[in-house]
Amino acid sequence: MPTTDRPNILFIMSDDHAFRAISAYGGGLNHTPNIDRLARDGLRHDACYVTNSICTPARAAILTGTYNHVNLVTTLDTHMDNRLPNVARHLRAGGYRTGMFGKWHLGEGPAHEPVGFDEWCVFPGQGDYFDPVMIDRDGPRTVPGYATDIVTDQCLDFIDRHGAQDKDQPFFLMCHHKAPHRHFQCHPRHRHLWQDEDLPIPENFDDDYSNRAAAAEAARMRVRRDMTYEDLGLVQPEGGAEVGELLWSEGRLRLIPDLAEGESIDLLCAESGEIFHFDDPAELARFKYQRYIKRYLRTVQAIDDSVGRLLDRLEETGQAENTLVIYTSDQGFFLGEHGWFDKRFMYEESLKAPFLVRHPAGITAGTTTRRIACNVDFAPTFLDYAGLPVPSYMQGNSLRPMFEDRLGEDWDDLAYHRYWMHNDIFHHAWAHYGVRDDRYKLIHWYNDDLGQLGARPNDAQPEWELFDCQEDPFEMQNLAKDPAHAEVFRRMLGKLDRRMADIGDVPEHDSGAVLAELGLA
Repeated sequence: MPTTDRPNILFIMSDDHAFRAISAYGGGLNHTPNIDRLARDGLRHDACYVTNSICTPARAAILTGTYNHVNLVTTLDTHMDNRLPNVARHLRAGGYRTGMFGKWHLGEGPAHEPVGFDEWCVFPGQGDYFDPVMIDRDGPRTVPGYATDIVTDQCLDFIDRHGAQDKDQPFFLMCHHKAPHRHFQCHPRHRHLWQDEDLPIPENFDDDYSNRAAAAEAARMRVRRDMTYEDLGLVQPEGGAEVGELLWSEGRLRLIPDLAEGESIDLLCAESGEIFHFDDPAELARFKYQRYIKRYLRTVQAIDDSVGRLLDRLEETGQAENTLVIYTSDQGFFLGEHGWFDKRFMYEESLKAPFLVRHPAGITAGTTTRRIACNVDFAPTFLDYAGLPVPSYMQGNSLRPMFEDRLGEDWDDLAYHRYWMHNDIFHHAWAHYGVRDDRYKLIHWYNDDLGQLGARPNDAQPEWELFDCQEDPFEMQNLAKDPAHAEVFRRMLGKLDRRMADIGDVPEHDSGAVLAELGLA
């Protein structure tokens, strides 16, 4: 068995799993007893933030411990150059047996496939839920079954071969689920959940986006108007624009229309054949939300099953005491807050990821913390537990002192986020960056996908948002131009400038000009 200085590391990551969809966080939506075991037996983190709330950049930040302007993975289309160093390479060189199974999403082919792993088997691109194609060193093959269960089986096999049997070499295992990513497809064993009940609708579901930056209203992520028939498990009728706008010009998926006064619509359930009739826009919007949230949560449930199977295997083989287990998501997700689905934005539901960790040998059971952590901190944390040096190129810090309640006063409670994909064709999310401290959030909508090299398309003018996340947790009131919060704005702008300078990102704003414009110079 590895010594307590060299624990096994099991890193479980889902895709788009909102913290509110884990019962340990008290969201009141679903019950996740196995993920909750990590909170009960270890630590629940309540302030873990991502540096870019989109799949590919988030994964690059986790693997390299660097911000995306450094690893150059800034969008869904900028894949990682696998010549770069990463945490798996360091762990493997340091004596760990390394494995990676599930969603990779950092590109395929010799230049982008996983490196640093003794074994790997991944989905191409997003992957399919049922009978997915998977790629390993021998090439692609179809694997029968349900994606979440398949990835779990592969990880259990790895644990059995390199954990329980190989007593002298610890393992580092990345278990990366594609669930619950859109388009949501649950395992048949969970289709019955919430059949006879409705789930609560967020109080700001009907947000009118007043007193916010223009980006909020421009976004095409609204449950009531921007979901497809496939999203909601409905049959898409034959026809053209009369049955719904195309999701994108070269695709086939159409958006379910919203209703105008005097109109009606019939929708057909793809599973049961039931027909739903609507002639009221508000009733249709609520129906869409219920279909969305239930399909999403049912897809989550197999992940909870997976976590239970993995934890049980560690206990059965006597490895639980000395295995660091982490559960997280690549980012958060909107579950109807502000009327939205998806992620991308720096608003809390998208920025904040669930983060639960168990290590019985060092973490007190039932611990919670609100000290700020970021996903660039994950790689240094792994290396710290492995007893290996953190290389100078990594920009994060080990979270182990936070886990073990010995964090010093010099810890910087600040998260930095930047999103580059300005006005993408699907979601119309605008480019922005900003910082979040223990109370306030400052966002700069610079609205330019090329940064200083390009021009702002569509006349999207730069804007600022400031939120008091303690008094306004739903982020409904922009205080950027509020005279009563002028000093807060100045202080947060200073924090933003210092963080960008520290990590080497180039600002798209001139702080002197910003302060002068707001009368704060």
